[in-house]
Amino acid sequence: MTVLSQNLTADLPMDLPVVDLDVFLNHPRGSPGVQAECVKAAKALITYGALVLHDSRVSEEDNSTFLDLLEDYFAQPEEDLKKDERPELSYQIGVTLENTEKPKCAVDEPCLRVIERLEPSERPLDITAHDPDPKCRFFWRMVETPPYKTEFPGLNAANITPEAPHIKERWGPIMNQWGTSMKDAVEGLTEMAAVGLGLPAGTFKDAGRYGPHLLAPTASDLVKYSHQDTILAGFHTDLNFLTIHGRSRYPGLHIWARNTGKRIPVKIPSGNNLLVQAGKQLEHMTGGLIKAGFHEVVVNDKTLAVIEARKRALPDRPLVRISSTFFWHLSSDHDLTPIPVLAEQAREVRVQQFNLGKDEGEEVEYLPMKVGEQVQSELKHIALMV
Repeated sequence: MTVLSQNLTADLPMDLPVVDLDVFLNHPRGSPGVQAECVKAAKALITYGALVLHDSRVSEEDNSTFLDLLEDYFAQPEEDLKKDERPELSYQIGVTLENTEKPKCAVDEPCLRVIERLEPSERPLDITAHDPDPKCRFFWRMVETPPYKTEFPGLNAANITPEAPHIKERWGPIMNQWGTSMKDAVEGLTEMAAVGLGLPAGTFKDAGRYGPHLLAPTASDLVKYSHQDTILAGFHTDLNFLTIHGRSRYPGLHIWARNTGKRIPVKIPSGNNLLVQAGKQLEHMTGGLIKAGFHEVVVNDKTLAVIEARKRALPDRPLVRISSTFFWHLSSDHDLTPIPVLAEQAREVRVQQFNLGKDEGEEVEYLPMKVGEQVQSELKHIALMV
């Protein structure tokens, strides 16, 4: 029996499961409590494609300092931001300005079929005629240099530090402090998920040791883009292994759980909590047992309420929605291929889902390839690489 099969007929709660990394870090690996928490992590990723991760090492103050820095950065004039743009490196370092990245699902047939299978009331905002996303992003690499020459140097370029005096001195220390917190947290979760799936704890972590991990804050100008139902980031999945987020100051993130078909407004509990979502590399490595989670970011009524509250309370602060995001990758040169025992479980789950009337569409073939090849293919789909 797979770790999911016992949940298939249950009515699933709409709140994401909370997985406690502290249990894993502070108790013997073989203890029943640790084993149960690891299975809980694996089930959450299979069932929802997402979870809330509690890690008492994570500081809300560090997240707030990080958000302040990025608000200041993205409040600069566009001509200053453009100095940090590197299109020749497929925007995989430095800044990506608004209206550059396209939502893959706007033209991707399998993704459009996913939307069609949702109940009309649970579908994302319409992206079929959607222009490139009106969001900006900054990529800051958080990596361990590999002891070998990578086949994908463009995905492993050196960092860029902004030049503005009021930004430059704060940049490295703040980015590295918050980036390290999220990297440590998500790597702990990779071990928990591996154990919960019946694999050696280091299976995923070791495969991502030299990954081109990216602290990737996303920014949306809420002066320009503050109308109800504005799409800030169209319906999509992430191309990496796991994505981890700190709390944003503005609501608007919706996710779709694999087994509910419901749109879930994300609420990260206050305190030492982070949101984690499965990406395409994890889907590939598990043969589809864990599916990359679909999500969107939009301006809704709760977003508008926070905008008005921030205007009153902090009239001198930039009105910029920052997502505190970290993309954890497998190493670019790692051979990406499904783990046989998980691929077999994925086939069992697919049949069980179908028997319950849950059509997951055409079966996906996860072909062996280098991780760097998978990333390059995905970047072409979202117009960041030619």
